[in-house]
Amino acid sequence: MALSHEKVQLNVRVQKETVDKLNEIVQYYQKNTKYGTVYKGEVVEDLIDKAYEAMERKIAMTKKRGGRR
Repeated sequence: MALSHEKVQLNVRVQKETVDKLNEIVQYYQKNTKYGTVYKGEVVEDLIDKAYEAMERKIAMTKKRGGRR
């Protein structure tokens, strides 16, 4: 699959608690990465990418075991 760098705007409603957690994660990324300014969208994108990779690994492991959990 070819990677697309096209951006789309995602408007979602989440609990304030979730936004507070996202802000903490952004601050953590800001302090612990060498890339300069870190934006919420980049953090959300990174978290989704990591979750997707974990899901794909889990699916592959399940298939190797013959579909058993």
